[in-house]
Amino acid sequence: MSDPISFILNTRYDDLPQPVAQDAVRALVDTLGVGMSAVQTDLSRIIQSHAQIMFGGQAAQIWPEGKTASAAGAALANGMTIDALDAHDGHKLTKGHVGCGVIPSVIAMAQAEGVTDAREFLTLVTIGYEIGTRAGIALHRSACDYHTSGAWVALAAAAMGARILGLDETRTREALGIAEYHGPRSQMMRAIDAPTMVKDGSGWGAMTGVSAAYLARDGFTGAPAISMDAADLADIWGDIGQRWYIQDQYIKLYPVCRWAQPAAEAVMALHRAHQFSADDITAIRVESFHEAKRLNAIPTTTEQAQYSLPFSVGAALVAGTIGVDEVMEPGLSNPDILRLARMVEIEETDAFNDAFPARRFAQAHIVLADGRTLTSEVTEAQGDPEDRVSHEIIREKFLRLTEPVMGEDKARALLASIEGLPNDGDLSDMINRLSYRS
Repeated sequence: MSDPISFILNTRYDDLPQPVAQDAVRALVDTLGVGMSAVQTDLSRIIQSHAQIMFGGQAAQIWPEGKTASAAGAALANGMTIDALDAHDGHKLTKGHVGCGVIPSVIAMAQAEGVTDAREFLTLVTIGYEIGTRAGIALHRSACDYHTSGAWVALAAAAMGARILGLDETRTREALGIAEYHGPRSQMMRAIDAPTMVKDGSGWGAMTGVSAAYLARDGFTGAPAISMDAADLADIWGDIGQRWYIQDQYIKLYPVCRWAQPAAEAVMALHRAHQFSADDITAIRVESFHEAKRLNAIPTTTEQAQYSLPFSVGAALVAGTIGVDEVMEPGLSNPDILRLARMVEIEETDAFNDAFPARRFAQAHIVLADGRTLTSEVTEAQGDPEDRVSHEIIREKFLRLTEPVMGEDKARALLASIEGLPNDGDLSDMINRLSYRS
């Protein structure tokens, strides 16, 4: 099956290789765990209120309180909530994230349109990942600047929406064209240089794609989706249904930008090997790639902390990990983390630049008060698809993120509900458990 429109409309659960179907579950566990924790952020609070007021309706729920909005409004609010905590999955060649837009979009539309079949839902998630990832690769190849994930998440949301609404081939193409034309092709490096709540545009892309599907249903027409139709991009789509990009997503173990994680891993490895105290450190130098060098904020907000390589290094050395507490209070005001962050000097190297984005490297050099200089191995972040983390690690991450906000019983019940979907689980039960405060 090499035609993306046919893939969107005709793929069935039984067409999915079993490991692919399991990766849809893996994606749900990882992404929804992040979302349930991210409700603690100011970003989430603001966008939830905004969506309820500006995108009002009864179609779908806004997590975790069960307030309602239109399907597009719920996709916006829940997508931006997930994106508020930078711990969700991603793909190297898209230089961004598909799950934080795909999953809230499909949940909102499933709820709005009464989708109850759990296996159809998992098929939709898989379709979203395949369309979104390929669209991301295509847009990065064809567009002149480095744009946010929302640009191509919009196409994924439109594809899933077209299938849920039962659109024919013609209207599906219109939905994709509307989504690509209106997708937020915002400039990502602006948010890297000055991190704020706009983040990666994923929630806005989700809202755009959901709206595009409904517009196409009603007869609205769109410009052709060049990223899917252009002849010079056909190779990206030629193996759809045979190669599965959902299996190529990386998993983040820490809630900070992926580009900062190799440096954090490198300093943690040095600390494990040499058991020095943070007080012993007099200088820190990190070699990495250009984009990582631009993650240079000394933060006062969680958005800045999540996009800061120096802060990530300082937190990793002080706490031995990077968790939610480190990128919010009390981490933001921790004097030991901030002292180390201010020491960090970042240098880019030609070799690491040449490897990006397919590989993201860092090497750390730490100078101690006794005169020693410790140098790490050339390091990559954990969780890359070439060295996949186990599902058990993802389960542990889910519980680590969710239990503090949901409580142990509700967190474990949600996990069980997600993991039960392939066995004809109750989709409504999973969706309802996301609004655990209602």
